[in-house]
Amino acid sequence: MANSSDSIELETGPRPDAAVIWLHGLGADGSDFVPVARVLGLPERLAVRFVFPNAPERPVTINAGMRMRAWYDIAELGGAQQDETGIRASQRLLEALIARERRRGVEATRIVLAGFSQGGAIALQAGLRHRERLAGIMALSTWLPLAHTLAAEKSAINADVPIFMAHGEEDPMVGIERALASRRALEALGYAPEWHTFPMGHEVCPEEIAAIAGWLARVL
Repeated sequence: MANSSDSIELETGPRPDAAVIWLHGLGADGSDFVPVARVLGLPERLAVRFVFPNAPERPVTINAGMRMRAWYDIAELGGAQQDETGIRASQRLLEALIARERRRGVEATRIVLAGFSQGGAIALQAGLRHRERLAGIMALSTWLPLAHTLAAEKSAINADVPIFMAHGEEDPMVGIERALASRRALEALGYAPEWHTFPMGHEVCPEEIAAIAGWLARVL
């Protein structure tokens, strides 16, 4: 496992030809989902580079302005106010990470964008607008940001990109109704997200990890 100031990397085999760029949630860091990647049990045929970037540190309004790792500012639960400037800045950061994997020899069609909570929002924001075909987008316990701009900005080449969405039925942080509204917004634009719910809160569970592993094995 490699570690740097901006990301942690974990490779499942020599000379990886696929990549999963996995963004953490608010206040966490790149180490948050490394244990999950270690227990996925992907097929041996897959040589995958997992990239877990660290979000920049910034003041977060909903947490009394405390500085923490965040992909953008959050003013309130529910998303009525959206930090469009911050969302688009993190979209550019994710685009730069995609470009880095491309320079390392990974085809765009072998790249999955993944994220949990706020990180999942950025995975959707960037992936649905990316101008190269991606392998898939994994959106865990999250929502669709800037939904009102997606119809005008969506990428035609990713119009049918595989999307994995999963949510906790008892999530107190991101209510399942918000996730369902995001799912409906995607379906209204022609996307067909694979939808899963689990009896959990704002977290992951073994059943979800198994579903993630199966989906990754299919799209990669």
